[in-house]
Amino acid sequence: MGTLDSEGPRAGEAFDVIVEIPQGSRNKYEMDHDLGRIRLDRMLFTSTQYPADYGYVDGTLGGDGDPLDALVLTGGDATFPGCAVECRAIGMFVMSDEKGPDEKVLCVPAHDPRHTEVRDIEDIPEFDRLEITHFFEVYKDLEPGKSVDGSHWEGRDKAYEEIARARRRHAGH
Repeated sequence: MGTLDSEGPRAGEAFDVIVEIPQGSRNKYEMDHDLGRIRLDRMLFTSTQYPADYGYVDGTLGGDGDPLDALVLTGGDATFPGCAVECRAIGMFVMSDEKGPDEKVLCVPAHDPRHTEVRDIEDIPEFDRLEITHFFEVYKDLEPGKSVDGSHWEGRDKAYEEIARARRRHAGH
């Protein structure tokens, strides 16, 4: 997948997500952009595990100063840290933590036939959304100085708007 312009993809168009943390992991990995390597940041303090592959939308800068977070619902086996997955956005989880607003784009692999009917957040079963919500509401509970103060879901159009904003921030950085 080539580099997209600073306006970002239009609704329904594909973009790359770089996976940092595979589904099922309790390890919090982060890309060290200076070294070009994945670094173990910490192990989660709770017994929860990531409900989907987790990483960032390539070529973006979120409002928190890090690349825009993304979850990829693969519907199968987890990928691995550093894996690039061509994705489509289907929604966005918006939460506030100790640093302020923190958006997480919910994605599916762009060309996976298991997800051809998944177009927007309402196409994801309610239980799956509740599981993701629960994870992000509790995964920092035992960490000193960390908190989650509220959250909600937005649809596909809002997710693509946020990707476009994050691409503009990245281009101007």
